[in-house]
Amino acid sequence: MRTIHPCHAGAACSLFFLLAIGLASGATTNQLNTHEKAVGWKLLFDGQTTNGWRSFKKQSFPGKGWVVEDGWLHCLGKGGGDIITDAEFANFELEWEWKQAPDGNSGLKYFIIETRPSAIGHEYQMIDDEREPDAKLADGKRVTAAFYDVLAPTTKPPTKPAGEINQSRIVVKGSHVEHWLNGAKVLEYECGSDKIKPAIANSKFKNTSGFGEKVKGHILLQNHNSEVWFRNLKIRESAAGPARPQS
Repeated sequence: MRTIHPCHAGAACSLFFLLAIGLASGATTNQLNTHEKAVGWKLLFDGQTTNGWRSFKKQSFPGKGWVVEDGWLHCLGKGGGDIITDAEFANFELEWEWKQAPDGNSGLKYFIIETRPSAIGHEYQMIDDEREPDAKLADGKRVTAAFYDVLAPTTKPPTKPAGEINQSRIVVKGSHVEHWLNGAKVLEYECGSDKIKPAIANSKFKNTSGFGEKVKGHILLQNHNSEVWFRNLKIRESAAGPARPQS
């Protein structure tokens, strides 16, 4: 294991029932409730260890830069590099919670394949929109929940500021992809479509072979030299549509 009856008791009774409701619904950090398990959700982070994660193109977890503390997978922003899931995914719903330090800049990537020389994939941007210069660019392709450097959100993301907890979601069904933030769908696109191709041609990924196409790949958490915290990382796979073979 890698470590690291009606009630008349007033407020006390109300607290009891709130706690009971929370327990019944499974509202516990880094755990799945009975319904979630029944419909296929799986945890990507158990809240206690780094099991299921490793460095890109390595079989081990980085020796520095990441720690598990207080139920969070904490990127210290001090070396260690990105981390990826051991498993690969093609069609899925992915949910997680995160927060970051002021001036933070990070991301969650998907469609990561290790046949490429570096960990390039589609990125769900996570950034301090108020302070980080990248988020101020006029095209809006580097704000929180953007498809980093490719597509800006079509709906203003309801982003919570640095230090507060955001809830994010990515849906991949066949070639269709959606980005969600705090309960709002802010972006959607079709992999390999005529609409996405010119957007990629105008991005920093224009010379990356096969970028923009659907592939089965790893999930990546980015270490971008700033502090960021992740928890409640969970995924549900589906059989909706084939993935393009890796090239």
